Amino acid sequence: MSLSDILGTAISGLAGAQAGLRTVSNNIANVNTPGYARQQTNLSTLVVSGQTNGVVVGEPTRVADQFLEATVYRRQGEFGKQDVTSSYLDRLQALLGSPGAESGLPARLDAISASAVAMTGSQASAETVAAFTGNVGDAIDSVQQLSQDVNGLRNDVESEVGYTTDKVNGLLKRIYDLNSSVARLTNLGKSTAGPADQRMNALQELSSLVSVNVRNQPDGTVTIETASGQTLLDKKLRQIDYPQAGQGVTQSVYPTMTMHFANADGSMGAATGEKIDSAAVGGKLGGLLDLRDRALPHVTDKLGTLFGGLSEALNAVSNAGSTVPAPASLDGRNTGLVAGDKLNYTGAINVAVTQTDGTLVAKTKIDFTALGPNATVTDAVNAINAGLGGAATATFTNGKLNIAANGAGVGVIVAQDDTAPSDRGGIGFSQYFGLNDLVRSSSSTLVPTGFTANDPHGFAAGQTVDVVLRDSTGKALTRYSLTAAAGGTVGDLVTSLNSGPIGGYGSFSLDNRGRIRFDPAASVPGATLSIPTDSTDRYGTGRSFTQLMGLTGASSGLVDGQISPTMAADSSKVPIARYQDVAVGAKALGAGDIRGTTEFVKKLDGTIDLGANGGITTITRFAATTLGAVGLDSSQAKSRLEDSTANRDDAVNRRDSFSGVNIDEELSQMVVLQNSYQASARIFTIASQMYDTLVNMVK
Repeated sequence: MSLSDILGTAISGLAGAQAGLRTVSNNIANVNTPGYARQQTNLSTLVVSGQTNGVVVGEPTRVADQFLEATVYRRQGEFGKQDVTSSYLDRLQALLGSPGAESGLPARLDAISASAVAMTGSQASAETVAAFTGNVGDAIDSVQQLSQDVNGLRNDVESEVGYTTDKVNGLLKRIYDLNSSVARLTNLGKSTAGPADQRMNALQELSSLVSVNVRNQPDGTVTIETASGQTLLDKKLRQIDYPQAGQGVTQSVYPTMTMHFANADGSMGAATGEKIDSAAVGGKLGGLLDLRDRALPHVTDKLGTLFGGLSEALNAVSNAGSTVPAPASLDGRNTGLVAGDKLNYTGAINVAVTQTDGTLVAKTKIDFTALGPNATVTDAVNAINAGLGGAATATFTNGKLNIAANGAGVGVIVAQDDTAPSDRGGIGFSQYFGLNDLVRSSSSTLVPTGFTANDPHGFAAGQTVDVVLRDSTGKALTRYSLTAAAGGTVGDLVTSLNSGPIGGYGSFSLDNRGRIRFDPAASVPGATLSIPTDSTDRYGTGRSFTQLMGLTGASSGLVDGQISPTMAADSSKVPIARYQDVAVGAKALGAGDIRGTTEFVKKLDGTIDLGANGGITTITRFAATTLGAVGLDSSQAKSRLEDSTANRDDAVNRRDSFSGVNIDEELSQMVVLQNSYQASARIFTIASQMYDTLVNMVK
């Protein structure tokens, strides 16, 4: 080996040691920089003409493990989902209150029962009756307020969905730009450590918003897909288009997020054909979509079911009673029926007219069983008018039944027959038509329809109902536009629903109370239905498919439910007396009759059929179960958050222990490099001395 070769080797050694020292110094300087991956200097042997001639100093490279980084991204996505879920469920639980809270919903329901018991004594004084109606009104207000609070949470979630999509778009644009920087430096043979570190931090932040799969490419770039398979980034930039981002408006169904190709400046171009429509996307966005589309609407439906059960129980008792004196007229609610509809009633009612002191003026017994299975609403109206002989007049218009006493100082009563009470889907005649309701709502019939499969549906041709089926994660599995055919029956609607795409995920049926229900298949447990649009109108009565058929909780009437204004203003108008079937001229009503108060107590303590969304249970038990379920979900969400936090931190620690900066290791490496520098310098010195010796020998 010549002296020049020795000098070249020594100089390359000096350069290699200097490069290593610069890298070590850079590592030490960034020891506390988040996301910084330590670098190492790449040295390779220089070979010239088959002879080793020192080292070649390469560009510093990041020390990173792709598997450990991918684990961080995956666990960061689960953490993001559980973090937002726990936060909102904790807020929801705070709004609903604990089951034992004095101001909570269960306490308000208990107050109704307690005041009903109080009415059974003290001859139902005006004070106790007023306390009862006040407690009923408070409970309804409480349920409505809770429903509004849940909708408020849903609004917040929707706003955050918009903000999150904007943030995802910003991160995708940043990663796309960093991809370009990494690819350019790779092609130039330069170090990519700086932009690669920044990209890793951006990917970690992105993975907390959306669960992602990151794939490294040979040119140093990365491609990104969501956990549910949508491409977020490859050679082309993509952006998420969400039409109402940040608006925060509660809806039955929300616009779908669609993926679009984007220009380098982030402006959106053509749609890619992919979309994000469920919580399966994971991360914070997935958690928000699950809350918005499944968890919070489920609570709203439960509150609607609770109100529906409470109003049905209270109205069953109030419609079986009367005030003393009896009211001059009984004005029903919109049932959605028309005069030609079949009654579908069995049993009988007593319709009577009494004087102010309760003396019976006229009466008639309407035996629906005797009227026959084909009897219509008109037949019932005619039978009432004929039986009372002009003492009162019954009319039926726009779906409402009205019975008014004729003359001054008289009132009208509709009472169940003691031997064979009237029955249509478990509802008495007066309650079905809402003649003496304690709880009222203009947006609901407040009772099951009692339709049979052979009853006409009454919707005009072309009127449609849009039904959406979502799985337990809130993902829209399929949707079906139920289109009415003129002259069809309720049974035809059920058949059409079962033959549509939703029928592949479960079965529709008409229960014994005239409600259409959906039972999901075992493959989609927890699947739920929603009805975003409904253009139907039964025979022009203003009652739609949604309001009548009870397929979702939207038919409960909670939004405008209230205690009867007349009864709220005057406790004497609460019907707690009972009709006594006596001869004309005798007392059919008696002052001080409070038998109805006992019925309120029994009804509130008894079970009620709440349908597929509630089963057969008591009102208070259902309320406690609903609140308990929210509390359990909140508790489980906190536990899952703790687990996901621990898993995320463990993954980060493992990644950082491999790629992070260790001061002791860097200092020991610095000592090695210093020794290497000194050794190379000594060789250089020796070679110089040898050269001087040779020169002196020549002289």
